[in-house]
Amino acid sequence: MAVSSIFNDVIGPVMRGPSSSHTAAACRIGLLARDLIAENIKEVIIDYDPNGSLVTTHESHGSDLGLYSGLLGWSMDDERMLNYREGLKEAGIKIKVNYISYGAKHPNTYRMKISNSEISHTLTAISTGGGAIEVIEIDGAEVSINGDFHELLIYTENPEEVQTSLPSSLEYDFIFYRKGRRNFIEIKSHRPFTKEEIKKIESIPAVMFIRYLKPVLPVLSRKDISVPFLYCSEMLKYAKDKKLSNIWELAVAYESERGGISEKEVMEKMREIVRIMKRSIKVGLKGTHYEDRILPAQSPGFKEKMEANALLDAGMLNTMILYTTAMMEVKSSMGVIVAAPTAGACGTLPGAILGAVDWMGKSEDEAVKAMLAAGIIGIFISEHATFSAEVGGCQAETGSASTMAAAGLAYLAGGNLQQCVNAASFALQNELGLICDPIANRVEAPCLGRNIMGASNALASANMALANYDPIVPLDEVVETMLKVGRCLPHELRCTGLGGLSITPSSKTVERRLKKKLIQKTEKQ
Repeated sequence: MAVSSIFNDVIGPVMRGPSSSHTAAACRIGLLARDLIAENIKEVIIDYDPNGSLVTTHESHGSDLGLYSGLLGWSMDDERMLNYREGLKEAGIKIKVNYISYGAKHPNTYRMKISNSEISHTLTAISTGGGAIEVIEIDGAEVSINGDFHELLIYTENPEEVQTSLPSSLEYDFIFYRKGRRNFIEIKSHRPFTKEEIKKIESIPAVMFIRYLKPVLPVLSRKDISVPFLYCSEMLKYAKDKKLSNIWELAVAYESERGGISEKEVMEKMREIVRIMKRSIKVGLKGTHYEDRILPAQSPGFKEKMEANALLDAGMLNTMILYTTAMMEVKSSMGVIVAAPTAGACGTLPGAILGAVDWMGKSEDEAVKAMLAAGIIGIFISEHATFSAEVGGCQAETGSASTMAAAGLAYLAGGNLQQCVNAASFALQNELGLICDPIANRVEAPCLGRNIMGASNALASANMALANYDPIVPLDEVVETMLKVGRCLPHELRCTGLGGLSITPSSKTVERRLKKKLIQKTEKQ
């Protein structure tokens, strides 16, 4: 697995759709599958294992939306995504979905056969949370492709001849010989392969054909990649050694070394993320509409009550609730949002941080630094636990977002490094054991309330840390515990729609109503 990046794994991707682990990840898998067959797709057969989560959720959680958009070559924020059915028809791509028990080890496993009139390929990939993916099999050969390299697959029965004949100009980080139903050489590079290089490789007699899988992540990896720390305890020691006192400076140092980019580039990447979040909240506050969702726009009504002093006086918290709601409503209307760290938890972090920034009159620079503070806390969760509700329940999604937000809020209030870390520990301790049980198989409720709870918890946890309350258990140990607790949760309570609020009579009534509306809409078309 690749070393986590703030922009690859924690705050991002920029996307449309209800779920990053379903929609965004599926889109990335679809884009890689499209490259595998050189963009010439005529038929796709997809197998979902009933022991996983996708049999019950691939339609309602946006896996279809994302996967088919990727197969069509569309990005995760493309406006055309909502019309993917029409796109498939126009492209002449036939889709068949099977529910087959094949011993999938991960709950979010996509097994596919992609074909046209001349050739077919097989691909198996998993969604690991927050939009992160791993392709684990291509044409019967075990691989590990995360979408953070330029990948060249050279199909051949004579790898030795090919390898000795590769162009001298070809720079690469790793090279592997993969044995499967079709044998190929896999070459990973941190830079693009040129047309000239590919032509030279194609001219080698032993080469059958070549596939170029382009990166799908914003920050690429490279050979001998290193980072200054991977645990919170290591970060605290690094800060002491380097005499760094601000948590956001540590985030910049980490991401700069991880991505091989300048510290200025790290700041500007996060600035763009903050601006996208601001735009999304602004859109949400105006009111959103989408036919296939449970809840209407409620943030405009909350804003009206706030301005009329008709709510309990919660000060900053009410602004956080307003912004969190607005962001969640943009997501459920298929608008552009930032998964932070997931789409299902996309309201907590921006709602808390940007709500506090506006309430306190802070600058955009401070918002960027607070978001970086949140990002580095997310690295420890990404590396040592999970953002996937299918693996860890909602504690892994809104719990992680709340944990990250707590550190950012503590920074905004002038908290020192240890206080920011303590705030994160408090927040995650408070979220342990939270289940994921979406009503009517939609990522709306109780997700909205849990995002608001996450923002509220972040605020309380930051204040506890600022007042020097003792969290007792260090953040690293809480992260490890969260993963263990997630594994103890029943399958039914981990985003499968098979337990909790998902199976209440009210949930089933809403589900039937939404399905009826969708059928009626399809028949009209």
